[in-house]
Amino acid sequence: MEGGKKSGFEKKNVAVIMPAYNEAKKICSVISALKKSGYHNIIVVNDGSTDATSTLAEKSGAIVVNHFINRGLGGALGTGISAALKFTSAQVFVTFDSDGQHDVSDIKKVVEPIFSGEADAVIGSRLINPEGMPLIRRFGNWQLNIITFLLFGKMVTDSQSGLRAFSRDAASKMRIQTNTMEVSSEIISLISENHLRLREVPIKAIYSKYSLSKGQTNLNGFKIAFKLFVEWLFG
Repeated sequence: MEGGKKSGFEKKNVAVIMPAYNEAKKICSVISALKKSGYHNIIVVNDGSTDATSTLAEKSGAIVVNHFINRGLGGALGTGISAALKFTSAQVFVTFDSDGQHDVSDIKKVVEPIFSGEADAVIGSRLINPEGMPLIRRFGNWQLNIITFLLFGKMVTDSQSGLRAFSRDAASKMRIQTNTMEVSSEIISLISENHLRLREVPIKAIYSKYSLSKGQTNLNGFKIAFKLFVEWLFG
């Protein structure tokens, strides 16, 4: 660690929060990878899936919280944070995509600045070293970074990253109001409003045909930008 600080990192003190909507094809392999790496506090928020996501996640050993309707990413993250606060004693919470996009080894990178006391919140940025990230995704994320900065005054390199970490105290301040994809920018706003110490660390994304089909399109990016502007305008 920088400056000779000890991180205090312990996997038993990490809770992994996974929003999931129709992820039956990937949910078992993602949970298995987490468990093999020593992460056992896993909370899956089944966001109104119409497939076997909930059953498979439970059989794989995760705590499963079910939404009876599809609320969207924001709704799932809000539920997941509340569940982690209620059902675990973890000191650090990590949000982790359920489509296989994230590398489990990157969790340590995003939690260490919190365990060492250097940060309250950490974003795993795919754009610090964007090798392998499709150009269209880089462009879309850059646009949303600029919009997030203009509306909320906080500039980050990857505002839309799904791999983030929060201290337990910081997570309790994430009073998420949005239900859909604009939640990623809302989280940046909440970090700023609560004067939380923010760090970014480089991570790599695993892009497959499947994960690309589940991710944001440029049209979704425009929709997110419009919703953010309306919410900022009308408060």
